[in-house]
Amino acid sequence: MGEVDQSFIQAVEHRPKLTFTEAQGIPLIDLSISDTQLVVSQIGHACENWGFFQVINHGVPVKLREKLESASRSFFAQPKEEKLKVKRDELNPFGYYDTEHTKNVRDWKEVFDCTVENPTILPASPDPDDKELITLVNYWPENPKNFREACEEYAQEMTRLSFKLIELLALSLSLEANRFNEFFKESTSRLRLNYYPPCPVPDLVLGVGQHKDAGGLTILYQDSVGGLEVRQKSDGEWIRVKPTPNAYIINVGDAIQVWSNDKYESAEHRAMVNPAKERYSIPFFFDPAHSTTVKPLHELTSDENPPKFKAYNWGKFTMNRKQSNFKKLDVENIQTYHFRVSE
Repeated sequence: MGEVDQSFIQAVEHRPKLTFTEAQGIPLIDLSISDTQLVVSQIGHACENWGFFQVINHGVPVKLREKLESASRSFFAQPKEEKLKVKRDELNPFGYYDTEHTKNVRDWKEVFDCTVENPTILPASPDPDDKELITLVNYWPENPKNFREACEEYAQEMTRLSFKLIELLALSLSLEANRFNEFFKESTSRLRLNYYPPCPVPDLVLGVGQHKDAGGLTILYQDSVGGLEVRQKSDGEWIRVKPTPNAYIINVGDAIQVWSNDKYESAEHRAMVNPAKERYSIPFFFDPAHSTTVKPLHELTSDENPPKFKAYNWGKFTMNRKQSNFKKLDVENIQTYHFRVSE
């Protein structure tokens, strides 16, 4: 096992296989076509059957993504002491870190997180009776010089694309196009830069352990090395998502699953490591405002289809989950399914 710390080692049942099945038939949706109803139908089919899809001709300038990718590589290539100058802490979740845990196992990665709404307002604690709010701001490194600019420009484009997608998704549920928009005013959305160093034990370790994204949508760019795996709904097997040049992978998050009352289920996924190559990815998490109540929408429930989830506050839920980012807990951190109504 060499020098790999035991905190990275996955439980036997979650360890990755060195051989993999490449995903076939993943929906690839062209956002530039003029037939809106066709796009809406494609998104609805993808969300129901896959929980994720890819988009092309999305309007995000390639040069902006390449600028951010270059800045990301330059940032992570710096000495550790430089990166630690903008280290996140247990009070402010934005900045650099390399000790994140997913499902209580440490991820094989380094990360830089920044908030899109700068500052971002969040609850001071997960305690439901604590009404105090805190104001969080980004920690920006001195180098590379264009790092902040690259992040902010790209985040602006991601926000624009997110609203476009969330409106198409609303239409696919036979809702008004702007039905979800109110939830994302003063959002808690985040831009993340991931760096996965080469790993000597790719059969024991994961870049990110298996999980579902908790928010609205995730827009993911992965480099040509790839490594994203998604669990198929049909048989529970893991399949590898091959990178499509200049495309984005769109994950439905748990909040959408709750709002849709289980019509759209979020996709379980994980990130693999590579024994020989470093790899990078850039996810954007389109998440609601802290004050948002997440519960099945009344338009999508009825006596025949009653709410399948109890309501919860997004901000309190988020602060509760952050407790497991830094250390292994004795219990599983809170998940959306904990709010499922008993049958």
